[in-house]
Amino acid sequence: MKQGFLVVRKSYGGDITFRVETVQQDEAIIKGTDYRLIADSPLHDLVRVPESTIKRRTRQAHIKMLQSVEALEEKNKRQQAEISMADPVHSSAYFEMPGKVLHLDGDPNYLQKSLAIYRQLRVPAEGHYVSEANMADALYRLLPVVQPDIVVLTGHDGVLKQRKQRDLYNLQSYKNSQNFVNAVHIARQFERHLDLMTIVAGACQSHFEALLQAGANFASSPARIMIHALDPVYVAVRASYTSVKDTVKIGEISPHTMSGIDGVGGIETRGSYRIGMPKWKDLSTLKVTPSVI
Repeated sequence: MKQGFLVVRKSYGGDITFRVETVQQDEAIIKGTDYRLIADSPLHDLVRVPESTIKRRTRQAHIKMLQSVEALEEKNKRQQAEISMADPVHSSAYFEMPGKVLHLDGDPNYLQKSLAIYRQLRVPAEGHYVSEANMADALYRLLPVVQPDIVVLTGHDGVLKQRKQRDLYNLQSYKNSQNFVNAVHIARQFERHLDLMTIVAGACQSHFEALLQAGANFASSPARIMIHALDPVYVAVRASYTSVKDTVKIGEISPHTMSGIDGVGGIETRGSYRIGMPKWKDLSTLKVTPSVI
C-alpha cells in the first residue's frame, strides 16, 4: 500500500472511496475523494480499487451536481423572464449582482473543486485553504477586507471513535466542530444580522445544533452522516442567486445535495442576489470628453 493509492475499507463494505495520504507501519491515513472524511485505517482493512471505479463514482456525483446546477440556472432564467415581463422596456438594461462568497476550507483539494463550481456558476468568490483550528483567526483578518455576503466554513470533521462514552451533545466528541463553532462566533461578532451575512458551516458528522446556535444559517450534519464535498458549495450558490426579496428554503435545497436533509439543514434566510440598472457599459467604446484640467 502506497501514498496516492485509491482504496476502500472492507469493514465498511467499500461504501466510500479514499486516497491514501500517508502510510505509517501497519496503518494509513486516508482521505475521501468525494466525501469530507479523513480517517485512519489498518492496512489489512484496505482494498485497492481501480481508477475506473473512482471515475464511475465521481461521474455519478458530478451528474448529481450538474443536475443541481441546471435546476439553479433554470430558476435564474425564470427570474430574469419575470423581470422582463414586468418591465419589458428596461429589462435589457439590468445587471446582476450575485452574493459574494468567502470560502475557508480545511482541505486544499476540496477548495479547488469548490472554486471551480463558483467560477462555473459565475459566483464572485474568494477561497482560502485554512486549517479548521485557525479559521477563527483567519476570519478576524479577512472579514473586514473581503466584506462577503456569504461565508462558507468547511473542511474535515467527524465523531471521534476513541471516546468511550460517545455523547453526541458534547462538542468534545467531534474532531473539529468546536473549531467551526469558534469561527462562526467570530463571524457573528463581525455581522450579527442573519440576513446580512449568511454562514454555511460544518463538514462530515459536524455538530449541527451547536453550529446553528452559534449563529450559522446552514450547517451539517443533522443526522451525523458523511456529506459530499460540494454540498456546502451548493447551499452557498443557492444563497448567492436567491433574490434579497425571497428566502432560501432548505426544503428546496436538500433534494439537490448529495447528502439530502440528513446531511445539511438550516433556517429560513433571505437571499443575497440583487439586480441593478443601467447595465454596465463597455468603457472602451465610450467617447468621453475630459472635463478636468
